Amino acid sequence: MSEKLGVTPAKSARHRARELALQGIYQWRMAGSDIAVIEKTTRDEKSLGRYDVEFFGQLLRGAVEQNEALSEKISPHLDRALNELSPVEFSVLLLGAFELANLPEIPYRVVINEGVELAKTFGGSDGHKFVNGVLDKLAAELRPVEVAAK
Repeated sequence: MSEKLGVTPAKSARHRARELALQGIYQWRMAGSDIAVIEKTTRDEKSLGRYDVEFFGQLLRGAVEQNEALSEKISPHLDRALNELSPVEFSVLLLGAFELANLPEIPYRVVINEGVELAKTFGGSDGHKFVNGVLDKLAAELRPVEVAAK
């Protein structure tokens, strides 16, 4: 099946929910905005396209509410201090760590791939490689049976 040049395939509702959750986490991290306000503002916005509203809320609230515990899980896999990460890298890793730790029904490879795609879209030029490496190590720690079965 060939794609028309310049036409991007439609994003899945879950991918779009991850993008919006990432943006919400970024806003929370950078501006200290109230997570309930971020969630409500996003849900009230009508021009965001099709996305899984419930999944968005679960990701946004879960990642922020579990920020400290997830940060502790991420830190040992970093090559620098957590506060030295770019805000986008931090947000992608927090989101990925939440999914790996709390949503076992989503295969770890999907979580890593989504994190890499988000980092490519929103992050710096090589940030996706860093995100891939950290999430891969985190998956081995949090889901050893699933990773071993690959």
